[in-house]
Amino acid sequence: MPPNAQAGAQSISDSLIAAASAAADAGQSPTKLQEDSTGVLFESDVETTDGGLVKDITVMKKAEKRRLKLVWRNIIVFGYFHLAALYGAYLMVTSAKWQTCILAYFLYVISGLGITAGAHRLWAHRSYKAKWPLRVILVIFNTIAFQDAAYHWARDHRVHHKYSETDADPHNATRGFFFSHVGWLLCKKHPEVKAKGKGVDLSDLRADPILMFQKKYYMILMPIACFIIPTVVPMYAWGESFMNAWFVATMFRWCFILNVTWLVNSAAHKFGGRPYDKFINPSENISVAILAFGEGWHNYHHVFPWDYKTAEFGKYSLNFTTAFIDFFAKIGWAYDLKTVSTDIIKKRVKRTGDGTHATWGWGDVDQPKEEIEDAVITHKKSE
Repeated sequence: MPPNAQAGAQSISDSLIAAASAAADAGQSPTKLQEDSTGVLFESDVETTDGGLVKDITVMKKAEKRRLKLVWRNIIVFGYFHLAALYGAYLMVTSAKWQTCILAYFLYVISGLGITAGAHRLWAHRSYKAKWPLRVILVIFNTIAFQDAAYHWARDHRVHHKYSETDADPHNATRGFFFSHVGWLLCKKHPEVKAKGKGVDLSDLRADPILMFQKKYYMILMPIACFIIPTVVPMYAWGESFMNAWFVATMFRWCFILNVTWLVNSAAHKFGGRPYDKFINPSENISVAILAFGEGWHNYHHVFPWDYKTAEFGKYSLNFTTAFIDFFAKIGWAYDLKTVSTDIIKKRVKRTGDGTHATWGWGDVDQPKEEIEDAVITHKKSE
């Protein structure tokens, strides 16, 4: 048991038990899956009163020394895409019309929200619930992003959290910055990734008809939403050239949001403070938070992944996704927003934090007065 850890009421992962039949098919028992886990996924997974696991996970975070099997098709395709994106950046400042640049930025924002508010916070972590109109919007945004169907994205991300920085982690950061950024997509998956993926409960995802519609027709919807429409619209709406439309609004925009998402797996697992848990690599990275609409507060997120804000505080300028979710909560399309109590945060900061947390949470005696005055408190209970 880690220092000062206190056993909580729930020591068995409900999400793993729910996946018992799938685990049996994968040749692994739920108990084995639980023993191998290095992180929590939902609030039901915690084993201590401050949201952690009882066991010492530091000895489990490593990568097997093995020769990676390269996938040359992916290497060539991603190579072209990034060269095309670089050319698109050149055209953006030399010949593209301003409307095309605005469209590229707009698509970057909505496709980013399709990942952050959709695939990540809604479907991977169930940190809030959404009515069908919002789920339709998020599926459309997610399809524009082209980072695989949200079903598959959420599956891989759940595995990433449950077995963070082990061989079962799809983008295991202990293999280095390049591997966790893009290298994991250029080689064959480690067998443990597939094995553990089969043992993760996905029944809630399969129960969502909107998500299943996207999954079924993804190879038709994705090319239209990600490549065809962003190229055709500038050409016919304001007379943009095909070259500018393709390389700026499509190639540059898509590769940019790809790399922003990958930075969460790489930079936010390497650079920054660890005020909530110094025993894990995920860090608080403000640069990634800005680019990825609030996904850079990664130390907090890996400690409390069920918090819909993915951060302790919800300052909108550094967490646009939270503002997006809060807006839809106000009109009733998002509901059951989960967050973490200040008492639990305080306990965790004191037990495993690295000392860089200036205050433990809201109401700390050291919290700046202006921070309290500028805070946005939503969904207040009427007196």
